Amino acid sequence: MPTKKFVFENRAGEHLAARLDRPDGQHEAVALFAHCFTCTKDIFAANQIARRLNAHGIAVLRFDFTGLGASEGEFANTNFTSNVEDLIDAAQQLAESGMAPDILIGHSLGGAAALKAAPAIASLKAIVTVAAPFDPGHVAHNFDAWIPDIEKDGEAEVTLAGRPFRIRRQFLDDIRSQSIADDTAHLRAALLVMHSPIDQSVGIENAERIFVAAKHPKSFISLDTADHLLTKKADALYVADAIAGWAARYLPSIATKPATAPQQRPDHTQSPAHAAQATLMERGDGLYTLDGDAGGHPIIADEPESLGGQNRGPTPYHFLCAALAACTVITMRMYAQRKKWDVGPLSIGVTNQKDSGTDVFERRLSFPAELPADQMTRLTEIANKCPVHKTLERGARVDTVAIS
Repeated sequence: MPTKKFVFENRAGEHLAARLDRPDGQHEAVALFAHCFTCTKDIFAANQIARRLNAHGIAVLRFDFTGLGASEGEFANTNFTSNVEDLIDAAQQLAESGMAPDILIGHSLGGAAALKAAPAIASLKAIVTVAAPFDPGHVAHNFDAWIPDIEKDGEAEVTLAGRPFRIRRQFLDDIRSQSIADDTAHLRAALLVMHSPIDQSVGIENAERIFVAAKHPKSFISLDTADHLLTKKADALYVADAIAGWAARYLPSIATKPATAPQQRPDHTQSPAHAAQATLMERGDGLYTLDGDAGGHPIIADEPESLGGQNRGPTPYHFLCAALAACTVITMRMYAQRKKWDVGPLSIGVTNQKDSGTDVFERRLSFPAELPADQMTRLTEIANKCPVHKTLERGARVDTVAIS
């Protein structure tokens, strides 16, 4: 799907980084996406939802709030009010581009901001909250341990999701003074509330309060076993499909364009059955930090601080070592099962280093002490037959396709 990166200026004169994901051909509707607290426009869920909505003919603008990702400004100077203003400014940017937003989607605190901003965005026909708190002050639970320091010293550096953020007292004062009840009660567009009953970050009772406060038309969809950040690809895609199906009632043009399944797109998601697949994208809040999924499982990659990274995840070569280790153990386990050998738990360590320009992988197989010597010898031989081992030994062809 075509993606356009651009920058727009908010009312404070700061330049905010945005990404406009567009469907192939003419779009049938435009959605504006507000990300979660301290997240970025490139978080896994936002990326998956945007691309899936593209398949339904819906263009999606997502942007980094001030001080986050690739946007200008200092996070410490922002608050819930500034997030709402950024959201309204983004909608204005879309309108000036001839793509006034039809749908406003807010994830977590972005959902509360969406409800607060909605009355100021006249073009909206549909509003969606995903795992949103009813009380913006709820976000303070993320840094409870630092609140006494913030109140005493006026600010404190807190750690959220492994990253440092400076929170000032003005942020606390702002979220404590906010209420979205009146704004929710006077929405001029249809509302869809989506929430997981097992959300550990924002309880399901928040969805109930939003739903009760709103007037019809309003709908609720349970996200069943989804986590707060929608880190499972299937959950993120379900959210997008549900939004498109629901919004078609209020935007009939959406229903005229059949959804295109991701595997039918002319890009890297097209693959034969059972083919291995991984998709990663830069987060925007670290030089080398990547978010993505491998086979539907969330992953994060980075480089160590010594190389300019932030050490938030394994390096590419760590993943390569892990792939060899996992394949080796699984191959040995399959063989032991066929032989009906009781070999106990198997473990392996893999290291990688260069030797005169050649990559050398060293495997250290650990077997239970009571394992018979003949079984140990045979399993060691089987380790050399694992598919990843063979791939590394014989080399592979890499085809690269550029997609706009």
